Amino acid sequence: MARVIHPIAGAIALLTISFFWLSTVSSELFGSDALVVTVKTMIPWGFLILIPSLMAAGGSGFLLGKGWRNPLVSVKRKRMPIIAGSGILILIPSALYLSFKAQAESFDAGFYIVQTLELIAGAVNITLLSLNMRDGLRLTRKRPALRDVSN
Repeated sequence: MARVIHPIAGAIALLTISFFWLSTVSSELFGSDALVVTVKTMIPWGFLILIPSLMAAGGSGFLLGKGWRNPLVSVKRKRMPIIAGSGILILIPSALYLSFKAQAESFDAGFYIVQTLELIAGAVNITLLSLNMRDGLRLTRKRPALRDVSN
């Protein structure tokens, strides 16, 4: 079951974070203040999708990687604390703060400093999750059968 859950949950998490990031950038660059308020208000509601998908990806990944000695598994394991830590310590608090500030239409220096920090941490998480997906695909890729090359 973990073999089915892991790639689906990981893809949902990556797509959700990417959607948050792209929505934020596009609303800030091309949208009105009202659009920024809407995006910043909706992102915390997206946690209802993001957090369970990250938990499912992490838990199923832990189960799948148990006992593996492959270097790719080790690299994926090392990325996960960074992904989780930045999410818990930076991204979630930033999203809640920015939602509160946007709903108050308080687009001050504090808003933009936290917005910049959130975009940087989000880009890092997108990159790390993408690398984990790439490595996961490498781990599951079918290897060609060995051929007998003796004559």
